[in-house]
Amino acid sequence: MTVLTKPRPLAASSCYSLHPSPIGELILTSDGKSLTGLYMRTPRHGDDPRSLLRHDDGPFQDVRRQLDEYFEGERAAFDVPLSPTGTPFQRRVWEELSRIPYGSTISYAELARRVGNAGASRAVGSANGRNPISIIVPCHRVIASDGGLGGFGGGLERKEWLLSMESGVLRRSEIIQ
Repeated sequence: MTVLTKPRPLAASSCYSLHPSPIGELILTSDGKSLTGLYMRTPRHGDDPRSLLRHDDGPFQDVRRQLDEYFEGERAAFDVPLSPTGTPFQRRVWEELSRIPYGSTISYAELARRVGNAGASRAVGSANGRNPISIIVPCHRVIASDGGLGGFGGGLERKEWLLSMESGVLRRSEIIQ
């Protein structure tokens, strides 16, 4: 399991890279030591990192390899240093997301219970939606209590694709256009 470390302030070493995937181009961000973001599209919360950071593929070799293995069905867990920025509550939710096993799903209500606040399904949903490191911190594994997909910042078609891929239903070669 990947452990979340305390976020660092934006440094001169902060950079971004783009990575192709079956669900579209991914935007990766780093502080030079840890992954700080993995976006499926321009982030809904905050600025586009491509306008703030320099492009540098160097710090992303390991995460690129692990993402490729994940999309090929050869990796179920990631082992890269992470440093997402968020409130203590958001970070607690993201830490709990990291404990959801590959191929499994839980409801927003169950996630709220696991973070110690059973009545906070909406707050948990909000924190889930602000997760800056999608896929690796698997916010796509949280669904509605009725079994519906719920929401997903990367788009419901991508959430459905990720869940289908992890459950073995989807052929790895199927790509979202």
